[in-house]
Amino acid sequence: MPYKDKPIVKKYYTIGEVAKELKVATSLIRFWETQFDFIRPKKNAKGNRKYTQEDLKKIRLVYHLVKEKGFTLQGAQEHIKNSKDGIDSQADLVVSLKRIRTFMVALKNSLP
Repeated sequence: MPYKDKPIVKKYYTIGEVAKELKVATSLIRFWETQFDFIRPKKNAKGNRKYTQEDLKKIRLVYHLVKEKGFTLQGAQEHIKNSKDGIDSQADLVVSLKRIRTFMVALKNSLP
């Protein structure tokens, strides 16, 4: 298998890349770090945040609860606290459903 056929998967993302993906300000992500104790990105010697795929899942879950479902910050914290075992599965489910929706919309738009 040639080298170029393998997909490149990033290990770390900057706060700017995360903010751009979610279409929010970087300050909002930093604020969520102070409000949700499970969002703890690694920091380099300069203090720049480096987000892993796991961090992205957690941030997407917070985004989904707060921005899309309309939870307050306290409500989102309680929801996550009460379903501690299901945080990762909920985050994966949200990502999967968004991919399916994107595919379905693209399919609908391609029909005559």
